[in-house]
Amino acid sequence: MKFEFSAGGVVYKKEDSKIYILVSQHSQHLGWVFPKGLIGDHVKEEKKEETAVREVKEETGAEAEIMGEITPVTYWYAWEGEKRKKTVYYFVMKFTGGDITEHDHEMSAVEWLPENKVMERLSYKSDKDAFLEALPLIKKLAKS
Repeated sequence: MKFEFSAGGVVYKKEDSKIYILVSQHSQHLGWVFPKGLIGDHVKEEKKEETAVREVKEETGAEAEIMGEITPVTYWYAWEGEKRKKTVYYFVMKFTGGDITEHDHEMSAVEWLPENKVMERLSYKSDKDAFLEALPLIKKLAKS
């Protein structure tokens, strides 16, 4: 069994008093998810916050600023015949710039969805749980 630690973001933006959430479709398993990646796989001793900002930019093309942290999610999966326990540290992030058409090959599609469409698009319980916890904070932040 292997343990993995990732970090990522639930990225939001506000336009015309509406809140939009960034979601992406993974190129391999085709699930709709929030962007995330392994901590320290590119930069030795990288902090989880740094990983989250980097991974959001790489996987979606979006630049974002951390506004808060939510409870980490944990799940099991199998890769190359090995059972893995993954913990993901998610941050609520505010969109600050970038171009979502400039995402990397890990994602086949990246979209902004109205907040009320996110739950039906997300593929996995862990992402849905993260969104349900993040949404009240996002609504509070979007008001200010």
